[in-house]
Amino acid sequence: MKKNKISVIIRTRNEERWIGHVIQSVIDSLDKPEIIIVDNKSTDKTLEIVKHFIQAPDLETIDFQQPVNSGNTRIKIKNIENYSPGKALNLGIKHASNKYVLVMSAHCVLNKINIKNHIIQLKKYACVFGNQIPVWNGKKIAKRYLWSNFVNKKVENMYSKLENRYFLHNALAIYDKSILKKYPFNENLVGKEDRYWAKKIIKNKKKILYDPSLEAFHHYTENGNTWKGIG
Repeated sequence: MKKNKISVIIRTRNEERWIGHVIQSVIDSLDKPEIIIVDNKSTDKTLEIVKHFIQAPDLETIDFQQPVNSGNTRIKIKNIENYSPGKALNLGIKHASNKYVLVMSAHCVLNKINIKNHIIQLKKYACVFGNQIPVWNGKKIAKRYLWSNFVNKKVENMYSKLENRYFLHNALAIYDKSILKKYPFNENLVGKEDRYWAKKIIKNKKKILYDPSLEAFHHYTENGNTWKGIG
């Protein structure tokens, strides 16, 4: 387990349109991350696309002397039955090899991250979650409703007046794996496992941090829970 190395957990179900984009953004932004795909019975080409990014250690070159492993990384694929958001995350955490865990939505493209800084922040905070830029059919749109929580300044223990509770969003959030093992996500919830986790953490006199210097574009999907107001 190397210092500052990151395991990235992405939950999927029929995400062939976006999964390549999110994986590529992670590989471009982090140094040899471990990616853990927790898949909920995808029937499209999601897993086929994921496998294009898996490192091939026994090969060095292909035609035209292009490195096979250029843009590839270590990827684990875990299948889940009886899906819930918390159960999927806990499964990914169980298989994470590294000390730090980045949770991302399969619809997000990582845009900004300073992993050294966020790791320092995790010495004080139980979680650091980031800014999300909503993108609808390729166009950035105004931050209304749930998106209005993603402001342009750091906030400790963010409280959402809209939801009337503490706010945390697992579409883009970094954790120390040790705290996730001590405080796992509730596996019985059908959504908003992140908000309930935040409530539990703050009740235990710990803090979470919203930091907009961590940022992703969150693309619209018809089945996206955040876009439906569920996640």
